[in-house]
Formats: sequence, C-alpha cells, structure tokens
Amino acid sequence: MGHAADGATSGPATTPAAGAEASSESPSATPRGTTFVLPGGWAQRVQGTAVFVTPPEADGSRIVIVDAAADTADAAIAEAWAIAGMTPKFLVATDAAPRDGWEHRRFYDYDVAANAKRVVSGAAYRRGDAWTVVLADVDQAIAEKRGSQLGKIYQRLQPAGYTRESFAGRTAHKLDAARLRQVADFVERMRKDFDVPGVAVGIVQDGEVVLSQGFGVRELGKPAPVTGDTRFMIASNTKALTTLMLAKLVDAGKLDWNAKARDIYPAFRLGDDATTDQVLVKHLICACTGVPRQDFEWLFEGEKQTPQTVMTTLGTMQPTSGFGELFQYSNPMAAAAGYIGGQVAHPGSELGAGYDQAMQELVFDPLGMRNTTFDYSAAQTGDFAAPHGYDIRRQVEVMGMGLNETVRASRPAGAAWGTVNDLLKYVQMEIDHGTLPDGSRYIGEAALLERREPQIATGVDRHYAMALAVDRSDGVTVVDHGGDMGGFHSNMMWWPEQKVGAVILTNADEGVHLRGPLKRRLMELMFDGEPQAEAVAEANAKASREGFAAFVKLLQVPADADALAALAPRYRNAALGDLVVTRKDGKAWFDVGAFQSEVTTMPQPDGSLAFMTIDPVAIGFLFTRADADGVRKLVVRDGQHEYVFEGVE
Repeated sequence: MGHAADGATSGPATTPAAGAEASSESPSATPRGTTFVLPGGWAQRVQGTAVFVTPPEADGSRIVIVDAAADTADAAIAEAWAIAGMTPKFLVATDAAPRDGWEHRRFYDYDVAANAKRVVSGAAYRRGDAWTVVLADVDQAIAEKRGSQLGKIYQRLQPAGYTRESFAGRTAHKLDAARLRQVADFVERMRKDFDVPGVAVGIVQDGEVVLSQGFGVRELGKPAPVTGDTRFMIASNTKALTTLMLAKLVDAGKLDWNAKARDIYPAFRLGDDATTDQVLVKHLICACTGVPRQDFEWLFEGEKQTPQTVMTTLGTMQPTSGFGELFQYSNPMAAAAGYIGGQVAHPGSELGAGYDQAMQELVFDPLGMRNTTFDYSAAQTGDFAAPHGYDIRRQVEVMGMGLNETVRASRPAGAAWGTVNDLLKYVQMEIDHGTLPDGSRYIGEAALLERREPQIATGVDRHYAMALAVDRSDGVTVVDHGGDMGGFHSNMMWWPEQKVGAVILTNADEGVHLRGPLKRRLMELMFDGEPQAEAVAEANAKASREGFAAFVKLLQVPADADALAALAPRYRNAALGDLVVTRKDGKAWFDVGAFQSEVTTMPQPDGSLAFMTIDPVAIGFLFTRADADGVRKLVVRDGQHEYVFEGVE
C-alpha cells in the first residue's frame, strides 16, 4: 500500500512566522488552540487557519495542521488538502476509537506510486463541532529517519484546554481474581476478532505468577491447545536478554558499557574509521547511533549469512543521523552487541557458538529458563506454536518458516524461542532488581538498572534505553520491549514500582494488534483508568479488515500475463544476491533463496508497474519494474535504501 501523493501541486507561497525555527522541543498550537509538540530543529509557519511544520532538511516535506471549518471528517480532509495544494489519490478511510480528548478520529490512506518515495496520509479529529486535520506529505527516508519526532506531533495533538489523563500518584489495585478474569476475557475476544489462532499470556504480581494461560490452538486445524509452556519465537524480545548477558559481564568486571567496541573486538567496523571510533559498547544496543534499519541484506540472503558475514556487512553501513540525535532501530547493531559479548565470555570462540554459550551460562540456566533456546529444531518439537498469516483472500494460513530462518545468523537481535512461563522468570528478576525467588542475588543492581537509563527519545516522555523501552507518558513508569517476526508477535512489560509484569505471545501477524490494548487494559484495571482498551481493539480490528480489503483491490489477480512473461528468468543485486523467477500455470514466483512467494501485478498511479509478493510468508514486498536501455530491472526499497536488481540473461 503506497503512501505518497501523485498529481500533487505546490501550495501558495506563505510568509514564515517570526521565531519559526525551533532549537529544542517546544509546545505549540494552531490558531484555534489545538496543541501539539514542535520537535527540536523543526520549523513552523502559519498560513490562515493552517500551521505548516517542516523538518530540518527543508526539502518540501511537511506536516500541515488545519483548523477546519467543515462539519464532517471527509469534508474537513478535503478542505485541508485544498489548503495544502494537493490532490492525492484516495485509497481508504478508517475510524479509530476516541482518545486524548478527541470524540471522533478518522484516518486516511492514499494510493501513491512507489517511485514517488513519499509518505502521504491524513487524519481528522473532532472535539464538539470542530474538526482539526493533520496531513503528512513527507519524503520516505525522512519519515523513517525522523519517525520518533513525527510521533511526538501526533502523540501530543490535543484539543484546546484538554488535560491528559495521568496515573501519577494513584495507588494501584491488586489484580485480583475478578480483574484477572476481565483480562482473560479481553484477550480471548481480541484473539477471535483479529483471527489469531493462539495466544499465551502471563502476569506476575508481588513475586507470584497470578496468571499463566493459553488461548486457542498452537496450529490452525489441529486441536493441541496453547499453554504457558508453549514455545513461540520471541523475536526482538531477544535483545533485552542479550543486554542482560552483557550486564552480567559488566557486573563481573569483564566489560565496560563505555568501552570502545573495537577495543573489545578489534574486527568491529561500522561505516568509516571515524564512525567506528565513536561506537561504545552501550551504543550497540541503544538505537541512538543514527544507523538506520537495514534488514534486507539478511532477509534476502539469510540462508547464506553467518555471524561473521553479519559483522562484515555491518561494516558497510553508515549512520544517516548524528550520534544521540534520533531514534533509529538497527538489528545488525544489536547482533554485533551479542557476538562481542560472546567473545568477552569465551575469547576466540566462533562468534555464534560463543554467544550461544554465554547466553546459556549467564542468562537461561541461572534464571531457570529451560524452554528458551536458539535451537530451531529443538524449539519446533513437542509444545510449540506455528506461525500464521493472511493470504490475499484474508484467510488465515499456516506460513512457512523461511523468512524466520533468516534471523538465525543475527540471532542476538531476535532468534530466540521462549515461553510465557520462562519469560515471566526474567520479568520477575527485573522487577526484583536482580534477585532470584530464593533471595539470592543474580546480578548487581547497578549493572542491571543501567540498561534502563534513557539513551534516546522515542516520543514525549518515552525513551529507548539498552534494548528496553521506558515509558513515563502516563505518569507511571512501564518498561517493555516487543518482538516481531513472520507470524510471531509478542511483548513483555513491567511496572517496577507496582511490582507487576506481563508477557503476551501470539502466533499470527494480526497478533501485533493485541499488545497495546493489553497494556492499556492492565493500566485501566490497576489505576482506574478511563476505559479505552476495548474500544481501541474493536476499532483496530475493523480498520484492519477495511485496510486489507482496500490493499487487495490495488492488486491484479490474476496477474498481468504479459508482464509476467516479460520478466527475466533471473535478476541479481550485489547486496541482496539472486532473485529467480519461476512460472507455472500462468503464475509466477520470486525466489530469493531465503524465501519464495507467488507474485501478482500492482499498477501504480504514475503509470509504472510493480510486482507484489502475496504468500503469507512474505506478503507485501514490492518490486517496481524499471526496465531501461534493453536491461530488465526490478527495484525494491526499504525506508532509506534502494536496491536495483538487473536481469541476468
């Protein structure tokens, strides 16, 4: 689904407002009084009823906040686009639940050509009879790089005079049997609404496991139920366990968070020498170095990758923002952290073996996490969950593990399998500041808690620490991390002061939508919060269905036969390797080695043509046809990188 505007025209010239350039994050407001946060380094100018907010790049990207005069959401959006001077091609509009003082929220997606490389969206918010509209027309790379800053604008968009709910100073209720039943009932409703075959949820409170429950089945079409001991891929939750291993080494005096990475592991490289020299151990897992997300190398070449090639490839990557400037999430950096820790624990060992042994000895064994492993074969025996996803008919299917296999070479970043009951042991140790249930000390408090020290802002009163997110935006502290791989989405969270923690593991891609509402529901039950979670989950389920239906309408099924026939039998890219095209019965498949998927055609608004992968294992990879000068080419992009595959004749 695209997010950029075609057929756009420039808006009328305007005069910058005095003092428009912001040197640091600051409160701001529209002429009618709708408040928002202006990120540091961004500029704003007022044009009548609109505020144009622009990033430091000053490349034409803008957020436009409009005090609309219209009396409906759709009319307000049209009014705002007229002010912005654009006519993007409408795709779908979906409603969200009321929150943050807004009584009605409606979000708009647009059909945008991949070659435009822009993010374009709209949102209409109503309080009383007045509508406020927020439009985004942003370069794709800037949108990803400055995603945390963009998030601040939306996070703190509030009606004039509204005071946000805060749980500060409230005494938390115990999660008694009645409240736990409400949690379980809510999880089951969400599981059904989002078509997730299986979910496991666990909760600890005051040192006791008060809930460990499975919902649904491990695999669609089979009766075996999910339990608290069912293994799921925990994906990026692995990162928090990796930093715990590093903290154990720090606690033992074998590692220093502030040591240079290449002093610990001389072969370490990140971009050029100057960049490499800046990287400290803590920078490897803080998402604060400016290294952008760059996962296609291991997603496309995963079957060929080894821990050593992951480290070598990291040396070719370069930050796109300054150290400590912006939150940018990097899986290869986190992988490097784990492998370097493994070398400290077991000098001279093979990178993967050293890491695996360090994790077993320093984390899994002492915490009693007997069902947590990096061994895929062992993980997928007995009580384990299979991954699921939608096909283009929006039917849930068991998906292959091809894409999930690709992370094994980068396993400190996200390849562990675990269970709710195992992860609750980890969460309880975090709540208890490094002591075990028998009262013995597992790790020194200083080394453990340094992992929670904010390193980079991800929002207003939200920060990323060392592979842990720390959120104080609701007036209480919650520490958490999520995990996302194909068909597996999870989260672990804890409220340190309240001594409450929770884990949720799911076995379908729609499981990603269960995590936020669960966290919100727990806070509602603990702090007598405004009831929002159930309405949010219900609205999100409806929006997901409507959004998917709109996406499928953009596809040609069956695919354009002439376009399939014109594909080269093989394409090659220096970074991503070979892409092999196979055909049968009028259909075509792209095989990149690590995974393969059927493709169909997707005409673009600018007249170009793209091919979309549609199998559940890899749905959503978009390859734009770019044939030129007799050479057949396909272009695939992530947020900040472009890869050109050339036909091999």
